[in-house]
Amino acid sequence: MREISVAEIEGILIGNAQDEKGATGCTVIICPEGASAGVDVRGAAPATRETDLLKSVNMVQQIHCVMLSGGSAFGLAAGNGAMEFLSERDIGFDTGVEKVPIVCGASLFDLDMGEKKHPDLEMGYEACRAAFDKEELRQGNYGAGTGATVGKWFGSERMMKGGLGIYAAQVGSIKCAAVVAVNCLGDVYDTETGKVLAGVMSEDKTEILSTDDFLLKTLENPHNLFNGNTTIGCIITNAKLTKPECNKLASVTHNAYARAISPVHTSADGDSIFVMATGEIPVMADALGVLSVHVMEKAIANAVKNADNRYGVKTASEF
Repeated sequence: MREISVAEIEGILIGNAQDEKGATGCTVIICPEGASAGVDVRGAAPATRETDLLKSVNMVQQIHCVMLSGGSAFGLAAGNGAMEFLSERDIGFDTGVEKVPIVCGASLFDLDMGEKKHPDLEMGYEACRAAFDKEELRQGNYGAGTGATVGKWFGSERMMKGGLGIYAAQVGSIKCAAVVAVNCLGDVYDTETGKVLAGVMSEDKTEILSTDDFLLKTLENPHNLFNGNTTIGCIITNAKLTKPECNKLASVTHNAYARAISPVHTSADGDSIFVMATGEIPVMADALGVLSVHVMEKAIANAVKNADNRYGVKTASEF
């Protein structure tokens, strides 16, 4: 296994757009020729777009775009910008009347960061332009990770900065990458060392504590969790997968969330993973699951390691 650039996965374009003052943004993953796709939504508070059509029993077999965005449910509007951009380039599902771009997506909650601004049609369009122009793809406080935060047991008081993470690897001819915006209620861990990278801080903000420990103390005291969360991501591969295999791969890849984030898949998270497969190379799907989990774990770590504190929220690099 060797690390590669995500740009080495042919047929896939990725772009970011953000509003720094609004502390929000979006990240688009485009496959102009269409990709087999799947999704698995595990969190109980999702904001998603066109996930029903990804069910294995439904008609559409390929999609053209996944839009990851901030802005909570408002941010789903960024997908309309992708629709417009792709339609202008005659990319989409041929209905016999006109081509309809198939744009799936999910949004995370960042409404408590920055000025009042949400990803919209214009921002989604700009992310697509950045993707087609092959602009530098940055991690941390960019795209869907611009306003992302983690460790929110005490709300915004003792949270740390999340962000956008990317990682790609190759085994033989198979390439696989993960793009993820980490905005979890829980804490983020390095899966190789077990060390906590970012999460809920102590009251004096000098150490990172355990959200699991705080949660267990409430076991017999039911109450509502802070609802400004959600980690959303996408796996990209050049493997040849069926739609059911894409859905299964999305499900398996949630193992990475469970290894790198704790607690995860809570009632206050909308944790979701998409899969896009360009269909170039036959693959053993179960073996691809191992690779997919690996790249997602690495991308999650990159998300917090690359974040900076431009919004006055402490980062992993400060510990």
